[in-house]
Amino acid sequence: MSACKQLVLLVQQRSDCVWRHVRRSVTTWYPVGAAFNSKPHRRLDHFERNVGLFGVPELSCPSGFQLATQAALRNTELLVDKACFCPPGPETVESFDQLSDGLCKVADLADFVKVAHPDPAFREAAERTCIEIGTVVNTQLITCFGIRNLFSDHCTDLKCLDCVCCCRRVAELFMFDFEISGIHLDETLRKEAVKLHVKLLDLNNEFLAGSHMPNRIAKSAIPEHLQLHFAKEGSFIQVGGLHADSPDDLVREIAYRIYLYPNGDLMNCLEELLKCRYKLAKLVGYESYGHRALKGTMAKTPVFGSTQELMPWDHPYLSGVLRAERFNIEPSLYSPYLSLGACMEGLNILFSQLYGVSLMSEHPSLGEVWSEDVRKLAVVHETEGLLGYIYCDFFHRADKPHQDCHFTIRGGRLCQDTNQYQLPVVVLMLSLPHPSKSAPTLLTPGMMENLFHEMGHAMHSMLGRTRYQHVTGTRCATDFAEVPSILMEYFATDYRVISQFARHYQTGQLLPENMINRLCESKKVCGAADIQLQIFYAVLDQIYHGKPQNSSTTEILKEMQQKFYGLPYTPNTAWQLRFSHLIGYGAKYYSYLMSRAVASMVWKQCFVQDPLNRDMGERYRREMLAHGGAKEPMLMVEGMLQRRPTMKDFVDALVSELNPNFETFIHDSES
Repeated sequence: MSACKQLVLLVQQRSDCVWRHVRRSVTTWYPVGAAFNSKPHRRLDHFERNVGLFGVPELSCPSGFQLATQAALRNTELLVDKACFCPPGPETVESFDQLSDGLCKVADLADFVKVAHPDPAFREAAERTCIEIGTVVNTQLITCFGIRNLFSDHCTDLKCLDCVCCCRRVAELFMFDFEISGIHLDETLRKEAVKLHVKLLDLNNEFLAGSHMPNRIAKSAIPEHLQLHFAKEGSFIQVGGLHADSPDDLVREIAYRIYLYPNGDLMNCLEELLKCRYKLAKLVGYESYGHRALKGTMAKTPVFGSTQELMPWDHPYLSGVLRAERFNIEPSLYSPYLSLGACMEGLNILFSQLYGVSLMSEHPSLGEVWSEDVRKLAVVHETEGLLGYIYCDFFHRADKPHQDCHFTIRGGRLCQDTNQYQLPVVVLMLSLPHPSKSAPTLLTPGMMENLFHEMGHAMHSMLGRTRYQHVTGTRCATDFAEVPSILMEYFATDYRVISQFARHYQTGQLLPENMINRLCESKKVCGAADIQLQIFYAVLDQIYHGKPQNSSTTEILKEMQQKFYGLPYTPNTAWQLRFSHLIGYGAKYYSYLMSRAVASMVWKQCFVQDPLNRDMGERYRREMLAHGGAKEPMLMVEGMLQRRPTMKDFVDALVSELNPNFETFIHDSES
């Protein structure tokens, strides 16, 4: 019996009894939980070979990025020649997918390293790789005369492609990517498209960097007793966020006004970025950038149809106060039941029940990870064996982004030469507190929900089984990509799931059911205002990416805020300059609302009766997770729900989330 199968059997034998209680009622965990509730082992073998980041030998040092980049680009040239001179058909699509795979293995890895590695030399080398590959793709690959001919109408017969193995759809997606690059234009216009792409790459990086930079103001402008709430830099105060949780209303107002104060250079950058996106979209034949961005998505087109005054900086804080006062959901009451190890065991149990999948802790080799507190998980199916790897970069460290993220390092694909499946590799990045001497890392309910959310992305990558890496896992329509992660939030707040793992880290006591019920109900406080805010953001995003307006981005924001949001615009602020989603989600910010509606429908129709139902788990994998982007997103939703949802269904799904569950209040009053 293989070691892999032995491990699976071991986990199955232990699945009915996750915790044991030893003397003094101290809770102990099985392998996954123990791996996350203990400190990593220090290496004792000083002669161990450095295998390089993610097991890539070249990346044992920063200069290895240049070697990996050059190797990928040489391979790209060979595959371009092959694709340009072979007849149109499945072989062509396979060549382009190999080309895409080779570039993505380097570019995706570099994209992660440039933001997450603690060593500046690694970050800088990765940044150079991203720029080099992006520039080569934009200036050389798309100008290849052979590619333009290959996908021109007169020589490509898509009917000859095998729909069963997704050739047709992947070919169409490649054609779409090349089309936005100007592949179908004459040489003069194509060169203009290339210039716009290169310019947009610089503008995107400039806006992203600027949107996260703090603003500063002279100390003398801030009352002395409030200065302690902000970072200091010589004679200046630095404001790097909104301080939305501060109970001091003046601190919240100061932070809001200073952090969102307009930056002239960044304003010009955004204006130029939007102009370039519009110009590029028009150049390649679209009505606007929004029309181009939504092609192939579920939405298809951007058509959309107290006595004291409440201010914008008050909403996050006051809604939090209402939740706490009305439902008594102080995070410190929940955290002892939600150790990181317990939550990881909970995910392991959930995946085992739904998919027959286990999470197994592995000890990484020297040089494989970028920080000693990174954990490596093997994802193993009870019959299919190893499905892929998840690297868990969960703990806070200096210079690490605070945003929770999922990164694809290597996409899955069927390798035609070996007939073996290329296993996916992903990273989940959180920013959790380190364990203390007396306790493991304890999560707030919000942290736990974020963990489940990001693991939803990871399992989308792990459970996908596509022929082409171009459409693997989360490489699908943006308004579908968030569905698996948002659906996981429902599991994270269902007591039948939580009761499988949420036990006090010292006593083993089960988290009381009424505490979970109150937590779920608390999320509905100001829920309508939260949805209204998301609608405002989505509309603003669409207006920015529609036809050019004879107004500044700030004037547009003020008008849309007055029309779609209940709180007034604050003069001399420019919130849009902090709207970093304009880069990654340009014209697609609505995706969060649409994905939440789909997740709500899937939960209520398929899982609410029994969240651990294996048959539904298998249907969910078969109909939605397995295809990545190789199938039209609405067809996947239709396959899962066994009906095609209407626009009214989407709206009803969002509104129904706001309905209170009065049983929670009755139960509380009785107890």
